[in-house]
Amino acid sequence: MEELIRLKNLRKVYRMGDEKIVALNDITLSIEKEEFICLLGTSGSGKSTLLNMMAGLEKPTRGEIIIGSYPIHKMNERDVTKFRQKNVGFVFQSYNLIPTLSALENVSLGLTFQRIPKSKRDKMAKKMLTDVGLGKRLHHKPSEMSGGQQQRVSIARAFVGTPKIVFADEPTGNLDTKTTMEIMNLITGMAYESNQTLIIVTHDTEISVYGHRIVYLRDGSIEKVEENQNIIKGEAN
Repeated sequence: MEELIRLKNLRKVYRMGDEKIVALNDITLSIEKEEFICLLGTSGSGKSTLLNMMAGLEKPTRGEIIIGSYPIHKMNERDVTKFRQKNVGFVFQSYNLIPTLSALENVSLGLTFQRIPKSKRDKMAKKMLTDVGLGKRLHHKPSEMSGGQQQRVSIARAFVGTPKIVFADEPTGNLDTKTTMEIMNLITGMAYESNQTLIIVTHDTEISVYGHRIVYLRDGSIEKVEENQNIIKGEAN
C-alpha cells in the first residue's frame, strides 16, 4: 500500500505562564492510503492534539507532517486551509452544525468554497443525505432532529466532496450504544466504498475495533501500535 501520511519526530509543547505542558512527544507514524487508523487513549493522552496536527489545525513545536507531497507543518494558514477544503472531511463529537441552516444547507455549505455551482452543490448534498438515511429530512434544522440524525448530517457533510482523508474526533461520544454502532458502520462503510483514509479518535475500546491499526497514546507518546486481526485492510466491518 502507498503511504499517505508521514509524521516524523512530532512534538507539541504548550506554555501556560511558567509551566510547560508536553502534549505530544516525539511521535513518528506512517499511515497508508485507504487505511483506517484508530487513535486510542484517555483524556489528556494527546490523541485530539495529534489529530489537529495532522489536519493542519495546529502547528507542531517541532517535527514534520507530510500528507502526500504536502509539508503541512511548513504551510501558511491560507495554503493549509485550501488543502483542507480539497482533501479533508471532519466528523465531530458535538456535530458542529449551524443551527439556523437546514440539513441540506449544512451539507452543501462546504462545497461553496470549492466554487461548485449551487444547483450541483444541492444535488450532491441531497444524494449524500439520502445515502445516510436522511432523504426525508433535507429541510429540517438541527433542533428538529435527534442526536443520531444530527451526526448523520455531520457525516454527510464530511463525505460530500469525497475527500481523501476523513478525521473523526470522538464521533459517537454523545450517542447511545445502538446509535453508536449504526454511526460507526456508516462511517467505515462509506470510507471503504470511496477508498478513503479514515482517522478515528476515541477513548472507547469498542470503537477502536473499527481500525485496521490501533495506535495507543499515553502522556503524549505512542505506547504501542496493534494490528487489528479482525478487519482486513480496505474492508469495513
